[in-house]
Amino acid sequence: MRTGSTSWSGQARNGNANLQFSKNGDPDIEKNYRTHDVSPSLSERKQERLTQKLSSPAPPVVFEILRDSACSECGAELPQDSFLIMEAAQPLCLACARLGDLEFLPAGDAALTRRSVRYSDRTAVVVRFSRSRGRYERRGVLVEKSALEKAEQECSEDAGERAKARAAGTARRKEQDRELIGRMTAQIGKLFPRCPPREAAAIAAHTATRNSGRVGRTLAGRNLDEGALTAAVTAAVRHQHTEYDELLAAGMDRLLAREKIADRVQAILAAWR
Repeated sequence: MRTGSTSWSGQARNGNANLQFSKNGDPDIEKNYRTHDVSPSLSERKQERLTQKLSSPAPPVVFEILRDSACSECGAELPQDSFLIMEAAQPLCLACARLGDLEFLPAGDAALTRRSVRYSDRTAVVVRFSRSRGRYERRGVLVEKSALEKAEQECSEDAGERAKARAAGTARRKEQDRELIGRMTAQIGKLFPRCPPREAAAIAAHTATRNSGRVGRTLAGRNLDEGALTAAVTAAVRHQHTEYDELLAAGMDRLLAREKIADRVQAILAAWR
């Protein structure tokens, strides 16, 4: 199912301006970028909510600045760590951007943020540039004071229920992880029957660690794909049974270090098969 064309706009000095996705602004290309496909398997209510979300204009972005600046409209000084918004490539203080009455809600409490944004007619996303990571990172949101107060009241009233839900979710995820590690251990044992059982279990636990980004958390890993689990075992052998880490610590190039210990890795894998 395909939704209708949505309007994408950005901030300009005199209001909103349509954003252009292609270099030449070709109408057909622009239409494709503004059109969303929706799965027909979704319920009518979910389709409606998704369409509404995609059609809603994005909230303005406010920057928490790293160095002193000044408002281009009123000339107010904006010291480091102040908030400003960019319009037509010019910095504006929140007052001149008509956001001065909004309250800053730091990131960290998902329920409070979600409810505050829901109840606020005006919102803005606050970001700050991270020099170490070389990207802008979300710091929180600006919301109306009344919306924040209402959200805080709701969060206070159902804090116990949400704590129970979080505890239940944590227990459920731990059980899922235990089950996955058990299946991985068994599969590694089939692929490498001579691998010590304790080591097979350690490899499975390591590669299946939630939010680790390791191969065991990929879709292939969770499906016990032979290639994914072989990669996990190979990585474990590389780190646990060779001087690979010492070579890297000494400054050797990663690819060269892998070439140097490749024969040792393959010999151990062959012995485990």
